[in-house]
Amino acid sequence: MNKIFLIILTAFAISSCSKEAPVEKKAEHTTENQVTLNDKQYKNAGVETGALEGKETASGIAVTGSIDIPPQSVASVSAPFGGYIKYTKWMPGEHIGKGQVLATIENPELVQIQQDYLLAKSNLEYSQKDYLRQRDLNQSQASSDKVMQQALNQRNNHMINMRALGEKLRIAGINPEALTANNIKRVTSVVSPIDGYISSVNANIGQYVSPVDKLFEIVNTSDIHLVLKVFEKDLDKISMDQQVIAYTNQNPEKKYTARIVLISKDFAADRSVLIHCHFQNYEPHLLPGTFMNAEIETNSRASLAIPDGGVVAFDGKQYIFEEIKPKTYKMVPVKIGNSEHGFTEITGLTSEQSSKKWVTKGAYNLLMALKNVEDEE
Repeated sequence: MNKIFLIILTAFAISSCSKEAPVEKKAEHTTENQVTLNDKQYKNAGVETGALEGKETASGIAVTGSIDIPPQSVASVSAPFGGYIKYTKWMPGEHIGKGQVLATIENPELVQIQQDYLLAKSNLEYSQKDYLRQRDLNQSQASSDKVMQQALNQRNNHMINMRALGEKLRIAGINPEALTANNIKRVTSVVSPIDGYISSVNANIGQYVSPVDKLFEIVNTSDIHLVLKVFEKDLDKISMDQQVIAYTNQNPEKKYTARIVLISKDFAADRSVLIHCHFQNYEPHLLPGTFMNAEIETNSRASLAIPDGGVVAFDGKQYIFEEIKPKTYKMVPVKIGNSEHGFTEITGLTSEQSSKKWVTKGAYNLLMALKNVEDEE
């Protein structure tokens, strides 16, 4: 019985060895530029297909620059008459509205100016009445021309003095028309001239400040713009209203779109010119001084384009793959143009070819499969 079992087992082993293990089918090709993938290769290649798309593509000039703010959006605030700071509460980074009080200042000189204004106003009222009286007397020959002229001159002098003192009060934030002997004050307010964020504070309670001291700096970031440096060799490609795509080193994937609004007319020592660009959308998180990379779009035109993943280079030429039938692809030579936003311009195709189905993703894997088949042969 054991001998019979051994004979059967040996016969089964010999029969198994005589059968070859299944071999996975390799990629095939019918011409030197066509490849057919097997099921496993097709799955691993990650091939996607689609039609060529009409796109607005452009070439670009790579430049660098930074975020800047125009002069009208930056305010340095000081106390017009100086004095001792009685109140302030602001910290750098806080937002403040136009007209809000930044600090209050106490100054005895302010009291003196109010006193002088009220006295000048009173003197003007008296001199005005005196002039009118002398004018009437002169018309009736009861007063000489000289006396009338003196009265007129006195009235004009008091008017000049009162108006000059009134302007000083306006600078200090006091309305002279509302000033009376009952509301003279020794404290004046320093207010913000613009809306914005406080970028620096140089004031504290009890500090004595003079009119030349900068107490606060306020920045209105709603009007930020991009300043880029363009070298002389590229100036002929730059024009007003060109589109600019910018990004920061910290987040290069986040793109910011801007337009050129000003081109400087002066060269710097390195033969560069500054160009100013306005962002198309307000970007409050971009701070003044932030370094930016940018690409200025040139030669923009409508064209047929394919995703970058559909273009391959081989032996110094560019190719895309046409889908002949499911899992079968033909490599077609093309000329490429502008490349932008993940798409590459394709030229050199006939109108019939342009309407065919093309590989939009996985072209490099097809190239490797095609060349591997050719190498094995």
